Amino acid sequence: MYRFFADEPEGGEKGMVFVKVRDAEHLEEALKRFKRECEKNGILKEIKRRETYMPPSVKRKIKSQEAQRRARRTKRRRY
Repeated sequence: MYRFFADEPEGGEKGMVFVKVRDAEHLEEALKRFKRECEKNGILKEIKRRETYMPPSVKRKIKSQEAQRRARRTKRRRY
């Protein structure tokens, strides 16, 4: 029996990703399910985010830009 798992994203809301290989299931299919679960939980996105250092000023700038983008979207949806 194989079990694939990965660490949780920084938010910690989902926990670890576990995929148990079912009876008569090929290992490649289970690996594909594992990759899909990792993608869904944002683990790969978190890994890419941690690859490079980002100064706090840049983080604040990106955070404010995302907030503005969300505000524009909600404004559009209301009308």
